[in-house]
Amino acid sequence: MKLLHKLAISTAIAAALMAGPASAAEKIALVVKSLGNGFFDAAAKGAEEAAKELGGGIEVIYTGPTSATAEGQIEIINSLIAQKVDAIAISANDPDALVPALKKAMDRGIKVISWDSGVAKGGRMMHLNPSDTNLIGETIIKLAADHLPDGGEVAILSASSTANNQNSWIEAAKKILPEKFPKIKLDAVVYGDDDSVKSTNEAKGLISSYPNLKAIIAPTTVGVVAAAQVVTDQKLIGKINVTGLALPSEFKKFIDNGASQGVALWNPIDLGYSAVYISDQLIKGKKAEPGASFSLGKVGSIKLDDNNTAAMAAPYQFDKSNIEKFSKIY
Repeated sequence: MKLLHKLAISTAIAAALMAGPASAAEKIALVVKSLGNGFFDAAAKGAEEAAKELGGGIEVIYTGPTSATAEGQIEIINSLIAQKVDAIAISANDPDALVPALKKAMDRGIKVISWDSGVAKGGRMMHLNPSDTNLIGETIIKLAADHLPDGGEVAILSASSTANNQNSWIEAAKKILPEKFPKIKLDAVVYGDDDSVKSTNEAKGLISSYPNLKAIIAPTTVGVVAAAQVVTDQKLIGKINVTGLALPSEFKKFIDNGASQGVALWNPIDLGYSAVYISDQLIKGKKAEPGASFSLGKVGSIKLDDNNTAAMAAPYQFDKSNIEKFSKIY
């Protein structure tokens, strides 16, 4: 009997070795607009932190195209469907173009949420805004207006023309202008596609086209760095203030040198963390429906509105008084 027992154990061990390592209990894909973007790299850190905290062998697949295009994301979505991931959490380059591919994922039983930049309702179960849209729109204008007591001309350097989050913030900013900032004139909105070279060229174009320009507002971490570098290189510090949404670690030098008086952002680490927390709850059977509450772990909790969307937190402002501290965090 002892021999049979040992044989049974040996057989079980051999079978386990042949089967290879056990697969993760959950596979959650964090799909970003493009790789090599500091904002999304920080979000990925938060996603890994949440996976470790939740336990159970969650595997986070951090992926995205090399350039911020819908076509690149569609290719990745199809690959993730083939890998049979459990959830896809995506920051979308286009709210509508991704719907067919994401609908196919949901038809296969994959849980789909959008975060940061949303997908149209037919292509996701719910959407996590980083903050309230109207509050972000007002904040990016106020960051410029606070340093223009007599008013002046400003321009917006956005990401791609199809980025749902950027467009929503810009529309909110336009609405608030006549009501709260009547002395501020918005000259133009241009698009740098979250590409450093194109954003640089668009910033140069704004400066050339609008000689009375007092501020460039870039609600994109790539665009705001590009614009601040142009203002620095063209020796326009003190004449044109660059502001918008920026990672403290990437932008500190431009607050230090005076190219910017201040910027704002939510914590991208918390955003990636929250996306994984939500995905895990959906995988475990929680329903995404109006009025449903979801835990965001240490970040807090959210309640879905009638469109199955919710906002994580208010944006936080950075200036010379605190940029040193936060640049060491993200």
